[in-house]
Amino acid sequence: MNFNLSEEHVMIQQAARDFAQNELLPEVIERDTHQTFPAAQVKKMGEMGFLGMMVDPKYGGAGMDSISYVLAMEEIAKVDASAAVVMSVNNSLVCAGLEKYCNEDQKMKYLVPLASGEVIGAFALSEPEAGSDATSQKTTAVDMGDHYLLNGTKNWITNGGTASYYIVIAQTDPEKKHKGINAFIVERGWEGFEIGPKEDKLGIRGSDTHSLLFTDVKVPKENRIGDDGFGFNFAMGVLNGGRIGIASQALGIASGAYELALKYAKERKAFGTEIINHQAIAFKLADMATQITAARMLCLKAASEKDQGKDISESGAMAKLYSSQVAMDTTIEAVQIHGGYGYVKEYHVERMMRDAKITQIYEGTSEIQKIVISRSIAKK
Repeated sequence: MNFNLSEEHVMIQQAARDFAQNELLPEVIERDTHQTFPAAQVKKMGEMGFLGMMVDPKYGGAGMDSISYVLAMEEIAKVDASAAVVMSVNNSLVCAGLEKYCNEDQKMKYLVPLASGEVIGAFALSEPEAGSDATSQKTTAVDMGDHYLLNGTKNWITNGGTASYYIVIAQTDPEKKHKGINAFIVERGWEGFEIGPKEDKLGIRGSDTHSLLFTDVKVPKENRIGDDGFGFNFAMGVLNGGRIGIASQALGIASGAYELALKYAKERKAFGTEIINHQAIAFKLADMATQITAARMLCLKAASEKDQGKDISESGAMAKLYSSQVAMDTTIEAVQIHGGYGYVKEYHVERMMRDAKITQIYEGTSEIQKIVISRSIAKK
């Protein structure tokens, strides 16, 4: 294995780092406090190619590999996890699904503006009674001949209030269970499509999370993705890739908190010396550095396997499972190292601790990742 980054990878990493430090950091605390969506920053991310990183340039994308995506995601999430999740959803759940599974007309109409950053998208799977259980869809799409009638509610949708296009998963034939599920491209502003209030969240408060309500929304037949009944397989395929994005976000939160804790430990003095010289603090930092490095290797392994066209069910789930736990553990320790200062907004780590928790919840809880991993290893 080659653990050295290519010159191109280093350039992408540096570009993302510079953007995060110069564009995201200055107002990140204010955006968190007031739940302000980073609209101007997301627009610039689109201009830099960060919203369609792995999409073929003929569809408006940057044509980069998955390793580049992991590197850029980590740098963005180090500073602003809210901006990182916008990037993750648009890349992993929306653009990736459209490029892999849609027909040419759908790609030209929807993928091009999404990958180029002209607009952003949302992925609507979760419901009040169907979070990680994708088979229990209550949202229905009744086949009316030349169109479907869409009815139901989706919850906790990232980019819910700012997206232009939404991929909506719905049940068409309940008797067929998961084989009766379809995926549709729904446009903002269609009659009967209402966006619910913004959620007041613990973390990633700058991201735009809403419920979506559909009442007799007419969805043209040409907006169905794939053959009739393909929706469940579409969702599972997209979520496999999505785990790399969330794992990278978790990695970024952890590495950002670690860097702040290390810097503080080198500056803060107690009992006559910098606190990094106290074994209790030094050992915490040693554990953090080791766990972050391991998480990074898992993320890059999953990304490398994806680029090779391998099945990433296991590697993606492992990366997501471990990185999200490292994010939680590292941010808690970063607050502890900062002491009382870690409990106030000015030092950033309290926000990172709040942001870290969501990485253990979305794209499937830790228990879901363990199910995926255990099923994979049982087949070996």
